[in-house]
Parts: sequence; C-alpha cells; structure tokens
Amino acid sequence: MTLWSPDGVADGRPLPLLAVHDGPAYREEGNLTDRAAELIDAGRVPALRIALLHPGRREEWYSASALYARALVAEVLPAVGRAVGVEGAPVGMGASLGGLAMLHAQRRYPHAFSGLFLQSSSFFMPRFDHMEKGFSRYGRIVRFVRTVLRAHAAEHPVPTMLTCARDEDNVHNNRRVTAALKLQGYPATLVETSGRHDFPTWSAALEPHLADLVGAATGGSV
Repeated sequence: MTLWSPDGVADGRPLPLLAVHDGPAYREEGNLTDRAAELIDAGRVPALRIALLHPGRREEWYSASALYARALVAEVLPAVGRAVGVEGAPVGMGASLGGLAMLHAQRRYPHAFSGLFLQSSSFFMPRFDHMEKGFSRYGRIVRFVRTVLRAHAAEHPVPTMLTCARDEDNVHNNRRVTAALKLQGYPATLVETSGRHDFPTWSAALEPHLADLVGAATGGSV
C-alpha cells in the first residue's frame, strides 16, 4: 500500500480518505493522484488522502472474498488511520474486479465506507457473462451478485457512483446492479461513457463524477 497526500499537508492532519483498489495502476495508467491534486487545487473536492492499495493476489482477493473484505476493513484501513490523520469513513474506489470487491466489502461491513466509486465493475451474471465461466472464482462472484440483486433493503446505503463504457460487455450487469442499489436505498447513479474496459477510459470518467461522489460522501465540505 502507498499513501498519497496533498503537498504541504502534515501527516497528523485529519483528511477524508479515498481507498483505491489497483492503486498503483490507477496512479500510473489513470493519473489518479495528478487528477486529485488538480481537483483539490480547483476547489472541486476537499483536501483528501489516497490509499493506493496494491492488488496482491488480485484474482483471489478481488473476487468477493470474505477473507479479503475482513482484512481490508479490520487491518488495512485501520493501519492507514494509525499512519496518518483520517477524517470519517473512507470512500472506496475500484475498477473491474476491484470495483466488485469494493462493493462486496461495503455489503459485508456497511458502516466501513462513506461512499463508493465503482468503474466497469465485474458484476458477473450468467445471463450476460457466460464468457467468463472459465474464471476460477466465477461461481463465487455470481453468488454474491445474486445476493445484491435479491436484497430488499440495505443496512447502510451510501452514495454510489458507477461508470461504465456503453460498448462494454459489463454495461448490462452494471445497469442491473445500479437499479438494485437504488431500490435498496442507495443514492446510486450509473454514468455510461464512450471508451473501453481500460484505464484511459476510467481516467476520463473521473471528472466530474469523482468530485461529485466525494462531495456527496463527505457532505460537500471543501
């Protein structure tokens, strides 16, 4: 894990936290920290910190793993809070399997996050994603997504922004999950963009949607 903070901010100063799956790739391929600095300088979001989470055993950890969700919430995020000042519950962010894993963690630990920013999340459903059957954790993901779709209400719904390119295979399952979250009380919005299932597309969708989500999750304080 790598921690990023705005220039000139003391480690002890409490700031909102953005916890990002695939953090190094988001920084290197998606220019996330540069975008965050620009948004902060422009007054679009409050000064915040970013925990760039390393994927590790990505296909295992990010595939609706209960062990990973517990480690994230009980070990990783508290370690960030011991290292630097953190204000409130973090906003969780991820793309593809990383987005799926962030929603999974929030569903298991509803009060651990103040908001979710999910991009092209891998919400596998047999109707739309039969081509993914060869993935080793396909069944576990399908079972989790079914629990989301079948739930009647959420324990602690949080502001949720989803983005997905309209020509992606993932767009169909993202539409279904967004509709389910709305019915369960989440202030959830799906933004369909141009592009592909890649970091340039996800980076292009950060503005203005990440700023809007962070504002909703932090009460709009800048």
